[in-house]
Amino acid sequence: MTLGSHLPDTKSTSQAKKPLVAISMGDPCGIGAEVIVKTLADQELRAIGRFVIFGFDDVLRAAADAAGIKPFWFCVSSDEEIRVDSGVVCRSLEEGTAGYWVLPRPTEKGGLASLRFFDEAIALAKSGEADAIVTGPIHKTSWKLARCRFAGHTDKLAADLGVKRYTMAFFGGGLRVALATTHVGLMQLRNQFTLGSVYQPIEQLDHALKQWLGIEKPRLAVLGFNPHAGEDGLFGDEEQRVIKPAMQMARNQGISVEGPFPADSFFVPQSRSRFDGVVAMYHDQGLIPVKMLAFDRAVNVTLGLPVVRTSPDHGTAFDIAGTNEANPGSMREAIRLACQVARCNQTPTSPSILRTATRAS
Repeated sequence: MTLGSHLPDTKSTSQAKKPLVAISMGDPCGIGAEVIVKTLADQELRAIGRFVIFGFDDVLRAAADAAGIKPFWFCVSSDEEIRVDSGVVCRSLEEGTAGYWVLPRPTEKGGLASLRFFDEAIALAKSGEADAIVTGPIHKTSWKLARCRFAGHTDKLAADLGVKRYTMAFFGGGLRVALATTHVGLMQLRNQFTLGSVYQPIEQLDHALKQWLGIEKPRLAVLGFNPHAGEDGLFGDEEQRVIKPAMQMARNQGISVEGPFPADSFFVPQSRSRFDGVVAMYHDQGLIPVKMLAFDRAVNVTLGLPVVRTSPDHGTAFDIAGTNEANPGSMREAIRLACQVARCNQTPTSPSILRTATRAS
């Protein structure tokens, strides 16, 4: 699919300056359609970008009907060419699905559908036409049933874009947390914990905070791996053997970084308020405080890609799918951040953090 011949020929108009955001609906059995519809129903939010939703139009309409929202998007089928000068277009990839998809559980067809939505969004970004991708929630079991070899969005997107160095990060509740490791079982974590796995999120988070938020000299905190940050080797040597050397590498590159700090006490306000960003060593170490402070507003961000990618920080929520109970706050912030970062990347005088990170890999 291409949009190129249907987009404005120049970026001199105010409409053309609005970033084009590709939104994949996620698993059609979950709450993705609902939170997308509730988010983009806000005219003020629609005013900051142009949007293409890849999904099922009738699932979106069912969600809008349940929420009492009048459809605000223009729908085209998968074989039609479209024009996105402003507003929202749904590229409907299948019809006649609304009744069928009321299946609040992992399914092979749900996995296949969400993979297809995601592939279409990636293709639009790779063509250079989409400035950002926002991904609706998927279920990893559905992708496994669909025989997908990737655990989730981040790994698949990086592979499709040919990127080897990328970092999962989360913004919300006043925190910006990057992870040294992601979806790894705790018993296997030690075998994947390397100097590079610690240095990379320090470097990429520092760069992102400078480019996206305009923080000239970000102050970063690094958490320890072990209880009490190892307590001088008493509870493990990862702090001495891996974390401190990685921090020194970062300092040699002019990055302001402190630690490693004991994770159990770092997130109290008087400690975390001193820093602009945090590097956590493993998934729950960083995600528990983020979700406690901003469960309905946190955003999943991928650093190091040649395209902006954000996502709400929640899953498919099958238990409330179809009930009109989903809170769209996280999706709203994901779309807002995607538009903000995409505009930064369009600024000629500002080198893109995403392009720079890709060159470094």
